[in-house]
Amino acid sequence: MAPLPAPSPPRSPAARTDHDYSLARAVGKVLIRRAAQAVSVTFAVTVTCFVIVQHLPGDIAFRIAAGRYGYDKVDASAAAEVRAELNLDTPAWQQLGGWIADALRLDFGASLVTGASVTDELAHHLSATVHLAAVALLLSVTLGTVIGLLAARSRGGVLDRLTDAWVALVRALPPFVLGLVLIIVFSVQLGWVPAAGHGERGNIVLPALTLAVGLSGLFARVTRDTVAQILESEHVHFARTKGLAGHIVLARHVLRNAGVTLVAYIGVQVLILVEGVVVVESLFAWPGLGHALVHAVFWRDIPSMQATVLALALIVVVVSTLVDLAVLALDPRTREMQ
Repeated sequence: MAPLPAPSPPRSPAARTDHDYSLARAVGKVLIRRAAQAVSVTFAVTVTCFVIVQHLPGDIAFRIAAGRYGYDKVDASAAAEVRAELNLDTPAWQQLGGWIADALRLDFGASLVTGASVTDELAHHLSATVHLAAVALLLSVTLGTVIGLLAARSRGGVLDRLTDAWVALVRALPPFVLGLVLIIVFSVQLGWVPAAGHGERGNIVLPALTLAVGLSGLFARVTRDTVAQILESEHVHFARTKGLAGHIVLARHVLRNAGVTLVAYIGVQVLILVEGVVVVESLFAWPGLGHALVHAVFWRDIPSMQATVLALALIVVVVSTLVDLAVLALDPRTREMQ
């Protein structure tokens, strides 16, 4: 038996200090860059959202009055009262400036329709969206990783071709179509879970599965391609020639190297998740940010709409920041690129 290689000498205190300094400097640069991005995103989203609302067809005052009292009880006088109460006759730039000034104090005002605090409503909807997104992301990563690993280990085989078909199928199905199919099968036909709603046991199953299935296809393809490339690398071949078992090679040399790419891709998944959550929450009556955004747009509830869109945009920035920090921890080479 060949002698074992001598263990690597421990790093000197100076080397550890340089390593810690390099990591701290890279983390600082990431946080500064993402903070600047958050500020720019906040301004761009706020202005864009406000301009779009101002150019939507119909009378904003009439739509808000209809949301308050119902369409059958709204007339021109009711719309005029709402317009005067909310100062909708003032120039648009003054309305926007007032909202930004209040938002800087973390005061998002009150809903123009319900009169409730937008901050309180936002906290409720945000918690529901985070709950749904976390479950969906966990399911998609688990399902996509397992399928991708199996496909990578049987490249060109039946399972690999089935993975290609799975990816094409789930990416071709729009979320609302997939959601309707799941409702018909698992709720109407089998009666296993509720079709929609919130607060009952099992309500989260169908909306989370709808989001997860669509995301799992892309994650399976990225996992398959990444792992297949690493399996053909020289260091993996060398590990095999040393006689290491397949599961050890997979855990020590394949998954750790693939983790950098896969963790970074989670940020891409979150972008897709934000797009799909608006449709899925509305379909399943899940009281999250997407569901709230649809109602805010319909009733022209400007404070609620701007706060909701801003929260969705900042979620993307926060997740992107966490992904950057995770990549820095997994791959020391990225620290020199910051």
